[in-house]
Amino acid sequence: MLYLELSAVALLIVINGLLALSELAVVSSRPSRLKAMIERDVYGSRRALALASDPGRFLSTVQIGITMVGIISGAVSGITLGLRLTGTLLEAGLPRAVAEPAGISIVVALITYGSLIVGELVPKQIALRDPERIAAKVAPAMTVLARIAGPLVWLLDISGRALLRLLRQDTPSQSGVSDDEIKSVIAEAETAGVIEPGERQLISGVMRLGDRSVSAVLTPRTDVHWIDLTASDKAIRDMLKSAQHSRLPAGETVDTLIGVVQTRDLLAAALARKPLDVRKHIREAPIVSDTADALDVLATLREADVPMALVHDEYGHFEGIITPADMLEAIAGAFRADAGTDEPEAFRRADGSWLLAGSLPADEMAEHLAIALPERRDYETVAGFILAYLGHLPLTGETVTAHGWRFEVVDLDGRRIDKVLASRHLPLHREPRLAQ
Repeated sequence: MLYLELSAVALLIVINGLLALSELAVVSSRPSRLKAMIERDVYGSRRALALASDPGRFLSTVQIGITMVGIISGAVSGITLGLRLTGTLLEAGLPRAVAEPAGISIVVALITYGSLIVGELVPKQIALRDPERIAAKVAPAMTVLARIAGPLVWLLDISGRALLRLLRQDTPSQSGVSDDEIKSVIAEAETAGVIEPGERQLISGVMRLGDRSVSAVLTPRTDVHWIDLTASDKAIRDMLKSAQHSRLPAGETVDTLIGVVQTRDLLAAALARKPLDVRKHIREAPIVSDTADALDVLATLREADVPMALVHDEYGHFEGIITPADMLEAIAGAFRADAGTDEPEAFRRADGSWLLAGSLPADEMAEHLAIALPERRDYETVAGFILAYLGHLPLTGETVTAHGWRFEVVDLDGRRIDKVLASRHLPLHREPRLAQ
């Protein structure tokens, strides 16, 4: 009889552990992974997703099971095993006033210890290691249990929702995944060796591109080579000889560009000894706003006759051009041949400071320096960041202190900020916080 009672208690602890395992596995499962398992036709995954999508009813089912196990386990331990141990202690010569509380206390302590280890901690740790796979395995049994306990589950679910409404907690929580969570997962995948460091950089680049506008990706007006249709044939030929690009915008003025010319078309005409007629070879190029999303413009470039778009601001002024190469550079980083220099846009020095190019995108600077920039800002580059704080064109040596860093303008290219030195700022006293 004793062995039967011990077996019953052990079985109840195991059942409690299975319920705890099921609860944490289903709640911790990611819907995206469960959907992927459904597409692979994994048994139980569809039921697991159904349970996860209605956590109120599922948690009520689990709680009913855990409560019933606890009641039965307490009754067995107190009434049967506790009394048995009490009798044993009385036979050993202990007085009844000591034997009764000692017997029940020892049995309850042992069962509680076993319940914590076997019925809670170990099952939950197992569930966290692979929640989706375990959720798919336990989902059929939990679905049957929910049907059996249907009336009680309904009552508990309604009662819980009513109490949440009284506490003003009935608004569903936002379960969307943020950029920071995605970056954290990617970092963990790189640490675990699932993805290569280069893959992580490319994924981060794609995410940055999705957050950028055209003005952050384009080749600026000052760096654009274009064909002046009012120039002489000799000037146009000399310009084509020195041009390093396969496509050039063309127009009578830089603000009235009418299209794009492919230099190979002009070369083919020259080899055929035909007169130079640039207008004949102009192809229409799409015109986009500098505030448009970069990814939207990528679709425009894909459908255009020529993969180059002319970027204009709200006043109709020409701001620059954007090509697939600009998109690739935003994802993979600048290419030295395009940058015209062997110096990287961001270089970390031995003392921990950073030498940054003025043209470096501000979001990349934020990643290097581990700082958070405002989501809504009027600048796209390091140079714009400096100008936003200074409010005027700087001189060499001027500094800005922000986000725990000291930014010093170390080189100017005419009126353009070329190089900025960023070093950690350690104030000797509390400084007023700059407006952002």
